[in-house]
Amino acid sequence: MSNHRFYIPPAAWSTTDPVLEGGEAHHCSDVLRLRPGSRVTVFNGQGSEMTCEIAGGAKDQVRLKPLLFGSSPQLRCAITLAQAIPKGKNMDLIIQKATELGVAKIVPLLSERTVVNLEGGDTQKRTERWRTVIIEAAKQCGQNWLPEIAVPVTPKQFFSEFDRYEAPLIASLQRDARGFKQVLREFRDQHGRRPETALMLIGPEGDFTPAEAAAAKSAGCAPVTLGPIVLRTETAALYSLSVLAYELQGEDGR
Repeated sequence: MSNHRFYIPPAAWSTTDPVLEGGEAHHCSDVLRLRPGSRVTVFNGQGSEMTCEIAGGAKDQVRLKPLLFGSSPQLRCAITLAQAIPKGKNMDLIIQKATELGVAKIVPLLSERTVVNLEGGDTQKRTERWRTVIIEAAKQCGQNWLPEIAVPVTPKQFFSEFDRYEAPLIASLQRDARGFKQVLREFRDQHGRRPETALMLIGPEGDFTPAEAAAAKSAGCAPVTLGPIVLRTETAALYSLSVLAYELQGEDGR
């Protein structure tokens, strides 16, 4: 049976005297009822992990004894998901699965057709909740790198501060959209390798407005089709990220 996994933030990471605090200590001691001598795995979200033995603890704190050290390299392509926020809890699902699929960054978008309305305080609370979803997903799937979660922005704000990506893509229902393989093959033909950074833009139910889609194209985003069936936004995100993980993160087969 694999060890239970716990998260220690980089600022608190120690390879000599690691300690679980707050919610992680509570989960270890009070929920899982792990006791001194039990083995656990801790990670810092930046690639490092340790197998430890519980040495003891007090209220809201569990002291650990390091036994084994390990590290995970970053995936070869840094993929950013820019996702229009869907209603309900579907954004939680998207963020959970995006973490499992190894994205490097998630940018929640407040598009004109986004139903969700976030005010100042709500934005901060929602972003903190999403970070918790990321940590829990990483604990479950063995991912040692946590994706960055950005504060929600409008597409206009996103494109005004647009990072340069080698392969910026936008899921599109328009006729000029091409398949993933064709777009990525063109990049390889031009550069002799696969892209090292990629962006996947996913619109809301009803898609981006024509103005938002035009802004994406002006920023260099290539429209890609997700097939003949119109997908819900959460399905579109998981489909697209799965394709990109397969095409860009695996062995470099021709």
